[in-house]
Amino acid sequence: MKRIVLATHNEDKLNELKTILLPYGYDLISMSEAGFVGDIAETGSSYRENAYIKAKTVHDFCHCPVLADDTGLSIDLLDGAPGLHTARFAGVESGYADKIDAIWILLKPYTKEQWTATFHCTLCFIDDDVYYFSGQIKGLISDKKMGRHGFGYDPVFYVPELGMTTAEMLPEEKNKISHRGRAIAEFVKFLENRS
Repeated sequence: MKRIVLATHNEDKLNELKTILLPYGYDLISMSEAGFVGDIAETGSSYRENAYIKAKTVHDFCHCPVLADDTGLSIDLLDGAPGLHTARFAGVESGYADKIDAIWILLKPYTKEQWTATFHCTLCFIDDDVYYFSGQIKGLISDKKMGRHGFGYDPVFYVPELGMTTAEMLPEEKNKISHRGRAIAEFVKFLENRS
């Protein structure tokens, strides 16, 4: 089993990615399990830059293979917001429910058909070199929460062609079509070609 450190404190993200990578012989551990307990300032101006900052900081600390992701929800009516600030949207200490409520307030003046959005994910992997992988998925913001799987904005991210939110999907279904799932699929191809 090959070990990779994931540059995150987010347990939901760790568990989701761990589930995807385990069958391929990779054990994902959090940066705190690797001994890194600090916070990393995401000062980049793109998902790619933020993913790199996180991966490089942890790699410089542990000198082992590190994977980092930067993920964001871009809502068209809000000029791409919350975007790079998705995790901190509605305040650093705000929970998922607070963030969703804040988005609903901003979208309220518009018709629900206009609530289009895209989830973006960029992965940065640092080992012998620096590698990037990305994925995205388009959908709509729902005006009510549906489903009990996933985390974050999953209960309100509706995928029209599937007729459900990503929180209504089983984890294995979501991992096939989600922004993070698509980025990880590219990463897995890279790992398989390298071995």
